[in-house]
Amino acid sequence: MNNEDVIRLADVIVEVCRRVDARGFVSASDGNITARLPNGNILTTPTAINKGFVRENDLVEVTPSGERVTGSRKPSSELDMHLCIYESRPDVKAVVHCHPVYATAFATARIPLSECLFPEVIVGLGAVPLAPYATPSTKEVRDSIAPFVKSADAILLANHGVVTYGSDVWDAYFKMEKIEHAAHIQFAARMLGGEKLLTTEEVSKLRAVSQSSYGKDFSGRPACDTAPSEEIELSSGEMKTIIDEVKKRLNVSTK
Repeated sequence: MNNEDVIRLADVIVEVCRRVDARGFVSASDGNITARLPNGNILTTPTAINKGFVRENDLVEVTPSGERVTGSRKPSSELDMHLCIYESRPDVKAVVHCHPVYATAFATARIPLSECLFPEVIVGLGAVPLAPYATPSTKEVRDSIAPFVKSADAILLANHGVVTYGSDVWDAYFKMEKIEHAAHIQFAARMLGGEKLLTTEEVSKLRAVSQSSYGKDFSGRPACDTAPSEEIELSSGEMKTIIDEVKKRLNVSTK
């Protein structure tokens, strides 16, 4: 890797490897990080290595079909999942896959992060869908995420973990941070009696502010679930009064 751009990209991947390890997003040799090179090939972390120990020379360059070009180590065993995302999303330049505790807990409970709770998540990601369980490191994973890749920038993997992707390595990594932070808060809120969803009106206001202040339109992102319409509770006396009024207007006897 003597190209300056490639060396810089390798440096960023290694730095993000340090961060996912330090944040406890992975354990042992879990997780993998890839980035698309200027020539269209993919730079990937190798298999069977703790992310805290990864060095630039450990990284492996592969073709878009997964054939090794440079590097002495074996590519990540989850490489096919990354390649599926790159194939479906030409705009994606990097992919991060980890097992952060709270987000993976939701994935293990098979609960998508699809509620309208946090403005930053709604604007930046929208709903985070849950892909059906697939045996890791097999073609099943490709099939399980395929329905969500084009519309979402993050996917929970049932009983497995989380995958995020974006315009560069930092973008993909920060999405992972955001999802884990949101999952942690949602978990804590449930311990306090339950989270309260934003209403449709509140999300509409957020959309307007996002467009006018930040130039971001999140209408193309997976829509999150808003709070249900508030039900009006009436006493029996109030209900009788309404019924009598309706009968009166219809010229029906109220006796």
